[in-house]
Amino acid sequence: MKPGIQLQMGQQLTMTPQLQQAIRLLQLSTVELRQEIQEQLETNPLLELDEYGDETETPEQADPDAELDPAGDDRLADELPVDADWDDYVGEPTGVPGSEDDRAPEDNTAAAPSLHDHLHWQLNLTPMSLPDRAIAWALIEGLNTSGYLDISLEDAGSAARASLGADCPGHFPAEEEVLAVLHRLQQFDPPGVAARDLAECLRLQLEQMEPAPGWRTQALTLLEQGQELLERGDRAGLCRLLGVNEGQLDEIMAVIRALNPTPGEDLAPPPEAQIPDVIVRRRHGRWTVELNPEALPRLGINSYYAGLTGQARSEAEDGYLRSRLQEARWLLKSLQSRNETLLQVAQRIVEVQQDFLDYGEEGMKPLVLADIAEAVEMHESTISRVTNRKYMATPRGLFELKYFFSSHVATEGGGECSSTAIRAIIRKLVAAEDARKPLSDNKLAALLQERGIQVARRTIAKYRESLGIASSSERKRRV
Repeated sequence: MKPGIQLQMGQQLTMTPQLQQAIRLLQLSTVELRQEIQEQLETNPLLELDEYGDETETPEQADPDAELDPAGDDRLADELPVDADWDDYVGEPTGVPGSEDDRAPEDNTAAAPSLHDHLHWQLNLTPMSLPDRAIAWALIEGLNTSGYLDISLEDAGSAARASLGADCPGHFPAEEEVLAVLHRLQQFDPPGVAARDLAECLRLQLEQMEPAPGWRTQALTLLEQGQELLERGDRAGLCRLLGVNEGQLDEIMAVIRALNPTPGEDLAPPPEAQIPDVIVRRRHGRWTVELNPEALPRLGINSYYAGLTGQARSEAEDGYLRSRLQEARWLLKSLQSRNETLLQVAQRIVEVQQDFLDYGEEGMKPLVLADIAEAVEMHESTISRVTNRKYMATPRGLFELKYFFSSHVATEGGGECSSTAIRAIIRKLVAAEDARKPLSDNKLAALLQERGIQVARRTIAKYRESLGIASSSERKRRV
């Protein structure tokens, strides 16, 4: 077959830098987007904060195809294609990014120590032999975020032996040696750390409490000998074991309830403060949605530097200004697109979930990504990006947009009820039940059936467990 030239026509979607940037900004959270904007402000002189809104170019005016200067110079399309490499036009930065002098003052603030950091700090202040220190290190690394030991003593000894290596040749820590180091570690702060189970965790806290609480001896006896009686809810048996009456037993139980079952979580980093992207308010009898004006800074194009394009002393300087101007306009256009998409999706969610805003969780309607995607004429993947880590402030609290999506369950009338609403009903029914006759899953299913909601018993059990509600038999034992 002879080689030849053929002409074909076709359509192809090209991921231009503008489109890639718009998609990337769309999936960033507000906190991440603020950091991105701050980096752009620090590196692009054509971009500035628009504090007054009257001297700089606004996002509505940011057209990537607009002319670059008053003289009508439209050479940007030829000189700077969309796949251009900015490094060809921009020189090397004068400072080293991330260096001590380049960081913002707030970046130098010390982070809160984690549980492992806190324990390692105490370990460094504790006199120990080299083998014992290796064992302690292995035990600390074997703790979970709640402060419990997740590895066996044998595994801790093996890890210590491996870390010692040539420093202590032939040293094989015995289980008794590992246990002795564990007991020393259990005296560290926070009280109850490095326990192997809940009973040991609570016992360690009781032993270290100063001054000693009343009924400490009886509480320790209960933890060591009365677990089976406690699980069965045998109050009479507990009273006989401890030699107390019903009222005194309640006081002992109060001492135990005051202890912390997860001591390691007290040193967990605080949750990131969430900034609402949109705000929902009731105005003139209807729910309205608006973007949070405080979520992101207002940006604009610096008119002075923009006017210098075409007047630079060299082609390199002129190319640098043009590339930065185009880059700034792309960013403004991407931010505008992100805001419009976010507002459009949020408005549609509020239209569907008005009953939730009026009546609470029991009014939540079933909603899936495909419903919003069809309504706003976007792809489901776009809706997923928009709703991920974006938050809505409502009179009922701050919610992630994904919270308003839930599966549905059929009702007798042919309608649908959301799983969120069913969970809220279950929580309400359990809260109002007779403590001596708690509602079983079958009874809960029957009560929902009376409301016209058809839910299988196994589904009730799944929803109940997701709410952290114990079974009826366990709830009865606790009475």
